Amino acid sequence: MPALSLSSTPATIHASAQIEPGAMIGSGATIGPYCMIGGNVVIGDDCHLVGHVHVTGRTTIGARTTISAFASLGERPQSASYRGGATRLVIGTDCDIRQYVTMSTGTEDGGGVTEVKDRGLFMANSHVGHDCRVGSDVVLANCAGLGGHCVVGDHVFIGALTGVHQYTRIGSHAMVGGASGVREDIIPFGLAAGSFARLSGINAVGMRRRKFSAETIRAVRATYRLLFLGNETMAQRLDAAEARYGADESVAQIVSFIRGKGRRPICQAGRDKA
Repeated sequence: MPALSLSSTPATIHASAQIEPGAMIGSGATIGPYCMIGGNVVIGDDCHLVGHVHVTGRTTIGARTTISAFASLGERPQSASYRGGATRLVIGTDCDIRQYVTMSTGTEDGGGVTEVKDRGLFMANSHVGHDCRVGSDVVLANCAGLGGHCVVGDHVFIGALTGVHQYTRIGSHAMVGGASGVREDIIPFGLAAGSFARLSGINAVGMRRRKFSAETIRAVRATYRLLFLGNETMAQRLDAAEARYGADESVAQIVSFIRGKGRRPICQAGRDKA
């Protein structure tokens, strides 16, 4: 067997799988029919590659991750600036990666790493572009795509057929509706949708499901109204939100996100104008 196991317990590898020398396959892993695994790949303990999975490049996959048929992980980035460097893709534990999902390695100019953290669900045909940073417990529904250099916080849901422009940030606990075009940063706890996505409120349903207190939900809702429905400048509204509700950790997260100033403007409230 050309694969180097991470422990003395052998993995289960189908006879039709092609594994290059140097690949590391974890204890209890299952490699299904016609999988192809490159020599710089690390597959964690108890992973399950269902079949016809392609993993290449300098890719590390965390324990107990399941990868369905025809997923392609660790291919060179879809970037004209990529110069063939030894960039990486790092995927966390307990992820569920469905059919035809693609995730690219990073680029030299973008930090060199594409990172996906733990317990993500990536539905069929979704895509994570080069140099993205994706948090834990994130859901990308069918055909959702992240352009290069996106930053996605924990517990974000991105609906089917939604495209997220490169360099966009989406804050933790935000929800983006299906068939949306995201070209601006979405605040933590934000609820957004539209062909040019606009905010329509906060993700109160998601907050309740994750056991946020009623007091915190009220504070986040009041902060949203103050920030996006007020008449003063954004700097004045930020100061007011921090003064009134900043003791709440979730509100502080929103204020910090806006003050952090990424490369994209902050998504505003209002109807889609497309």
